[in-house]
Parts: sequence; structure tokens; C-alpha cells
Amino acid sequence: MNEEKIHHLKFFGIPKLLPYLKKYATQMIVMIIFALAGSALDLAFPKFQEYAINVFVAQDHLNGIAVFVIVYVAVILLKVAADTISSFLGTKMEMKVGRDLKQASFNHLQTLSFSYFNQNSVGYILSRVSSDTNRIGTLISWHFLDCIWNLTYMVGALVIMFITNAKLALLVLIIVPLITVIVSLVQRKLLSSHRMIREKNSKITGGFNEGITGAKTLKTLVAENKMFGEFSEDTENMRKLSVRESRYLGILRGTLNIASYVALAIVLKVGGDFTAENLMAVGTLSLFMSYSVGLMTPIRWVISAISQLVNIQVNIERFFGLMETESDVKDSDEVKAKYGDTFNPKKENWEELKGDIEFENVSFKYPDGDEYVLTDFNLKVPFGTNIAIVGETGAGKSTLVNLVCRFYEPTNGRILIDGRDVRERSQLWLHSNIGYVLQTPHLFSGSIRDNLKYGSPDATDEELMDALRLVSAEDIVLHSPEGLSMDVGEGGDLLSTGEKQLISFARAIIHNPKILILDEATSSIDSFTEQKIQSSIKKVIEGRTSFVIAHRLSTVKNADKILVVRDGKIVESGSHSELIKAKGYYFDLYTEQYREDETAALKKSIEEST
Repeated sequence: MNEEKIHHLKFFGIPKLLPYLKKYATQMIVMIIFALAGSALDLAFPKFQEYAINVFVAQDHLNGIAVFVIVYVAVILLKVAADTISSFLGTKMEMKVGRDLKQASFNHLQTLSFSYFNQNSVGYILSRVSSDTNRIGTLISWHFLDCIWNLTYMVGALVIMFITNAKLALLVLIIVPLITVIVSLVQRKLLSSHRMIREKNSKITGGFNEGITGAKTLKTLVAENKMFGEFSEDTENMRKLSVRESRYLGILRGTLNIASYVALAIVLKVGGDFTAENLMAVGTLSLFMSYSVGLMTPIRWVISAISQLVNIQVNIERFFGLMETESDVKDSDEVKAKYGDTFNPKKENWEELKGDIEFENVSFKYPDGDEYVLTDFNLKVPFGTNIAIVGETGAGKSTLVNLVCRFYEPTNGRILIDGRDVRERSQLWLHSNIGYVLQTPHLFSGSIRDNLKYGSPDATDEELMDALRLVSAEDIVLHSPEGLSMDVGEGGDLLSTGEKQLISFARAIIHNPKILILDEATSSIDSFTEQKIQSSIKKVIEGRTSFVIAHRLSTVKNADKILVVRDGKIVESGSHSELIKAKGYYFDLYTEQYREDETAALKKSIEEST
């Protein structure tokens, strides 16, 4: 199984990494040269030892020792220099390759459609971009350096030993098969244990994350003891696994130590006999002793490297699994040639968007779904029309706007923007003309100014304030000593949910989009602010094609057309008055909400009077 995986690694993983390594070819060659030099110099030290014993000790004189010391010190300095340079270049390689892999994977993520993010968790994606790229960078640098040193030392030591005394060298090698079997068994256990520790460590990290981000919820549920109990169990399991891993490490080190002593004993017994019979010099015996002990480290590395390569193969496969994932929504080569792509737009070729939208025989089902959400759906939305989309929570109200934004492609049929198939122009062109306010707002770490400028990088402070004023959000800035420089915190946590919604609304309209989409944009705002923002919305949607997804039906009565969604399908359409007269599903929803609002208002009135 391992050989099969290693073979797969050779032909699947490594060649695909070559494009990321080509530009560092010179640096890698220099790194290899210095690593080889360092290993070769390591091999020289036992030879110095042999010479010193045979010449200075055995012959009882110090003639030429000054030259010997100078050469010895020079070799030490060269060894230090070679190791320093190779390590420095290895570190640079690790950082550069890791950076390139992270940038490549992050950029590729920007090109993927919504379906990818719906089907894969944030933790899964982060692991590809961070953990896997780090391990691949380590493989390219430190594992590669270790490979050069260990293989060079092992081959060099064996060659010198066989040239010096083949019989003694063969006797030392007798223990290698035994060491290989024992170390392989222990290494397999060690690798399995290490994987379990990594999994448990990920779970502990997740526990930390939940304990910190969900602190308020834990306190309100009085669930601290439950969380602590689960966390304690995880950390205790981690302790047990770590102790077991330490036990395996102890066995491994002990095995190698025993092997070293056995090799040393063989050299002392047989070599000692050779020395007594004047068949071998004492210094040469010392040489064999040094190499026989020194060989154990490379042998262990070779056995360990096989397991490590199989393990890292998983990281390589997962990284390229991400990089080879194709977006469900992508521009054709012809479109890219004319309009550019996400990172290289050709804005000089972008036509002005007016805002006429048409669904022409559109059928659609989600990539991971089996049933059609839309079937032969037709809808004309002239420029400046306000379309409201209503329905119960989870009914599928966002499907239409996801298609308009080209977050998904129609399964059949087509969508026209200003009379042309939306696929005939670039996604970036379309997205640059859309303002989208999400139901759950997200703000980026930084100031209010920074967040607003995501919508329009060149906007002045005056233009930012105009956008805030239009959505009744200027008080957020005016009441803060820092003004637009006010820090919103991570994810906007320093602001209330309503304030975050208002700022995200201002960010969506600051670049004057031709198409505006409000996905329950007032759901997180109090009633007083909602009344103010509803009047602002009337101004904002003028001269724009707009889609308003709403749960509160009272907010969409004035829409030009209302689409009623149920179980993922549009079951009714028309104006508010037409739908009320029809007394269908919309009528039921509206009257139910009206009764709920009346009951809530009556209850509030009674509470205030008492």
C-alpha cells in the first residue's frame, strides 16, 4: 500500500509542483551544492580523526600538527558556512514557495462560484490554504535538505568503509535489515499516533474557537460546565495520545541506540582483532567506529521519510484538488480576451449597463440538488423596475437574485442583461454594476472608512458621508470621536447588528450601482430606523433596477411586481393589490402577518398603559 502511494506521489504530486519551483531553480541548485558540501565535510571529520591517531598518537610525535590544526579549523569553518548558507536558502525556499502556494490558492478561490463555498466548510478551505501549503513548503525545503544530507552521508560513509575494509563494512551492514524491520514497525505506529494527535489538536482548536466566539451564548445558556467538560475530555485524550507517542519515540530511539552499540561492538571486536594482528591501524578502527554510529541517523531518516512522503502526499493531493476545482460559473475565452478577468479587467471595453433584465425559458437546479427550482421561467424586468420577492423563511427567495448576479448559471435557458446573454460579458463587469445588501452583514476589520471604500476605492470622505446620510447611518459616525476612522472590530463586532447593516447598505450604493439587491436588508434594524430607511430606499431605487427580498410584506406593498416563492418555486406574481384580490398564498401570508402585527401592537399598548 505504501509503495503504491509513493509511486502515486512520484507521478501525481511532485511534477505538479514544478511550475511553482521553476523560478527558484538557481536558488535550489545553489542550496543543493552547499548541502552536498556540508555533508561531504561531515564525512571528512572521521578521516581527520583517523589521521590524527595514526600519525600523531601512534607515532608519538607532533610534526605537522600546526598545518593539521589549520586545515581542521578551516574545514570546520567551511562546514559552518555551508550549513548556514544551505539552511538560509532552505528557509527562503520554504517561505517563498509557501507564499506562492497560498497566493495561488487564495486567488483561485476568488474565481470559484458560490456552489463551492456552499458545499465546503470554512475549516476545510482554510486547511487547504494554510496547513497544506505550509507542509508542502516544508517538503520542498527542509525535507529536501535532509534528503541530500542523509543520502550523501550514508552513501559516502559506506563507500569509504568498503574501500577501507570491505569485510568489516559487510559485518556492520548485517544489522541494517534488522533495524529496518524494527524501525518500520515502530514508525508506522508513530505515524498513526501522530495523525490521531493532529486530529485531536484540531478538535481542541475548534473548542477554543467556539469557547471564545460563543462566549455570550454559553453564558446565557449557563453551559460553561458542559463546554468545560467536553474540552477537558478532549485535552485528556490529547494527553494520553501524546504519552503513547512519547512511548513509541522512546522505543525508536532505544532501538537505534542499541543498533549503534551493536554496530560499535562488532567494529570493536572484529576491528580490534584486525588491529591486534596489525591488519588495521588504530586510527582506521576509530574511523569505522565513527561511521558505524553515524550511519544510524541516515538509516532512520530513510525509513521515516517514506512515511512522511506518504503523509505529505495527502497535503499535495488536497492542495491540487482545490487548484483543479473548476468554477460552475466561468467566462469563455472570447469574453476574457475582450473584457479581461477578475484580476486583469479591460475596463476600456466595458459597455455601460442600463438595467433591463429578462429571464428567457430559464430552468434551474442547484449543482448539489436533484429537483428543479425553476422550470421554463420567463420574466421581463424593464429598467427602473422594483421587484419584490416574498415567502416564508427557507422558501428559496434568493434563487432569482443569485441567477441575476450570475452567482449560478441557469441549467437551461438564458438570462439577458440589456438584451444580451449575460454570458457574453464578464462576471466582473456585471458585479461592478450590482449593489448587494446581505441579510447577515459582514464588515471587514478596519475603520468605517475602510469598509465603505470597498464599494468605491476612490470615494472622498464627503462622498462617504453622503452615502451614510442617504441610508440614515450618519449618526454612527457623528456620535463617534474618531468619525470615519472608527474601528468596527473583527467582523464588525464593535457595532450593533443594525449599525453593521446600515454601513453595509451605504457600502453597496456608494459606487452608484445600476442594479440594487436588498436581501431582507431591514431585518436587523429596529422599527424606528426601519421607517427612516424605507423612505431612503424609495430614493435609492429611483433610476435603478432593484430586487427586494423581504419577509415583512408591509415593506413591499409599493413594489412594481411581487414574486411569491413557496417550496423553492414561484407560485404567484403580480402587484400587491392584484395578489390580495386573488386571495391565494400571498393573501394568506399577508393577513397572517397583519394579525401578528396587530396582536403585537395591542400587547405593547397594554404593557405601556400598565
